[in-house]
Amino acid sequence: MQRFLLQRFLHMIFIVFIVTVLAFGILHIIPGDPVLAILGDMVTQQQIDDLREELNLDKPLPQQYWLWVSGLVRGDFGRSILYNEDVAGLIKARLPVSVHLSLAAFILAIVIGIPAGISSAMFHQRTADNLIIGFINLGMAVPIFWLAFIVIYFFALKLSWIPVQGYTSPFEDFALSLKQITMPILLLSLAPVAIVARQTRSAMLDVLGQSYIRTARSKGLKERNIIYRHAFKNAIIPVVTVIGLLARSLVGGSVLIETVFNIPGMGRLMVSAIFSRDFAIVQTILVIVGLTVSVANLLVDLSYGYLDPRIRIGG
Repeated sequence: MQRFLLQRFLHMIFIVFIVTVLAFGILHIIPGDPVLAILGDMVTQQQIDDLREELNLDKPLPQQYWLWVSGLVRGDFGRSILYNEDVAGLIKARLPVSVHLSLAAFILAIVIGIPAGISSAMFHQRTADNLIIGFINLGMAVPIFWLAFIVIYFFALKLSWIPVQGYTSPFEDFALSLKQITMPILLLSLAPVAIVARQTRSAMLDVLGQSYIRTARSKGLKERNIIYRHAFKNAIIPVVTVIGLLARSLVGGSVLIETVFNIPGMGRLMVSAIFSRDFAIVQTILVIVGLTVSVANLLVDLSYGYLDPRIRIGG
C-alpha cells in the first residue's frame, strides 16, 4: 500500500509539473507580443522595456520559469495588470465563492445521482427507469449557458423569484445567499448529476446480471440487502472514478455559470483576465485547477484500495 501511495503521489507531482510548464508556455505560445497586448500601440519604448522587466520577460526562458515557479511556492503569484493588485489577494477573495458553488454542486451530484442510478437499475425498462433516463439525456444534452439564460428570463425577469445576478456570503446574509445561489448551484449540478446517475445505472445493471446476485435472490434475501450490501458494493468502483472526474467538469461549468449570473468567482475572474491578457491571473488559475484535479485523482486512486481489497493487496 505504501508503494502504491508513493507511485500515485509521484504521478501527481509530475502532472502538476506539466501543468506549470503549459501554463508558463501560454505567455510565449500565443501570437503577438504580450507586452504590447497589455499596453497597446501608443506607448514609448521605455514603457515597453519597464513592463518587460517587471514581468521578467527580459530574462532567458529557463530563468523566467524558475522565477515564476519559485514565486508560486512562496505564495507570490505576481501582480495583476488589470486590477493592479497582487494575484494572491484576488485569488483569496474569489476562491471561496467558487468552492461554495462547486462543492454544493458536487454534493448534489452524489446525493441525487447515485440514488437515481440505483433506482433506474432496480426498475429497469419500467416507467421510473424511462423517466430517469429522460432526465439523464436532458442533463447531458442541454447546454448549461442556454438553460441559464432561460432560467434568468423566466424566474428572474418574468416571475421575480430569484435575483438576476450577484453573490452574498452565507455568513453575511444566509437568506439572501440562499436565494442568489440556489439556481446557479442547480444548473451547475445538472450535468454532474446526470453523469453520476448514468454511470451508477450502468454499473448496477452489470452487477445485477451476475450469477451471485441470482443466487442471493434464490436464497430469499431481501431485495434491499441484495442491492445495497452486495450489488452496490461491487458497482462502486466505476462510480467513484466518475465522481473523481467531476472536479474537471465542475471547473468548466463554473466558468459559464459565474459569467452568466455575474458571480465574482474564479471562473469569472479567469474570463476577465483572458480578455485583458492578464497572464499572471490566467497562469495562477490554471495551476490551481491542475492541482485540484490532480489531488482529486489521487484521492480516487487511494479510495480504490479501501473499496476493493484486491486492489489493496495488489498495491
